[in-house]
Amino acid sequence: MGNSIQDKSSQKEYIKNRIDLLVDVLDSIDAETAGIDEIDKIISMLDDLEEKCKQFRYDWEEK
Repeated sequence: MGNSIQDKSSQKEYIKNRIDLLVDVLDSIDAETAGIDEIDKIISMLDDLEEKCKQFRYDWEEK
């Protein structure tokens, strides 16, 4: 990705934006026609978000 996100405010905004994106993806999925690919995409997004939150948590503990 781009530049490192270092301050708490930017990290919080990053998490919020990623959650908003996840909600948009969920809203765009048609429950009647969705398949494994859509579920895998959601899982991947959640895994990425979890990893980033863990990184930020570590940063917040250090400061």
